[in-house]
Amino acid sequence: MTSHSGCDHRIIGVVTKPSSRIERRKAELRQEIIDTAFACFAEKGYHATGIADIAGVLGIGHGTFYRYFTNKRDIIDHVIDDLAARIIETLGTDNAPDAAATLEEYRAQLNRIGDALNRIFLEDRRVAQLLLFQATGIDSELTARLYGLLDTADALTAGYLEHGVELGYLRADLDTTNTARAVTGMLLAAIVHGLRDPDRGSVDDLSRAIRRLLIDGVRKE
Repeated sequence: MTSHSGCDHRIIGVVTKPSSRIERRKAELRQEIIDTAFACFAEKGYHATGIADIAGVLGIGHGTFYRYFTNKRDIIDHVIDDLAARIIETLGTDNAPDAAATLEEYRAQLNRIGDALNRIFLEDRRVAQLLLFQATGIDSELTARLYGLLDTADALTAGYLEHGVELGYLRADLDTTNTARAVTGMLLAAIVHGLRDPDRGSVDDLSRAIRRLLIDGVRKE
């Protein structure tokens, strides 16, 4: 991806492939605007970023921006959509809640998910900066939406635990709802620690400790 001055502009989403060349270019430009907005919001802050900043990085006019998005508040919703889609994508297919049938498969699944989440949140630190520190202060509606993402994470984690209990490789007396909330809390803390101390060794040690808890703390004796 070509770098632009101002904000470090890298692809964060997946561009669909419309049939015609014109429609394809429109979709590509729309995605480029979202990607650039993400970079600017994460690095400068939502309130400090103007439409002119986003348009200037891309070398487009204000009118072009407004053909795709109503205003700055509109585009932050699309940025959050892209980030949420990336996170949910890591939990599909082999990593779906019902994909593991044994404790060893569950262990391998946790490792895949952990590695994927590390890539999303720690290899590009702007993702966590935007979701945890920038977006929550914009307005009550967006804050409520981010709380909804947290609820979704809790529900997905509970699904993994409930599946393990049902198949018998996790403890029968497991409080799946509150354990899932505890897991989400650990993951959020790990992300914050990774932002504060990005040393790869420390990040890996903390990740291993969390994964061990998610095995030894919940497996059937």
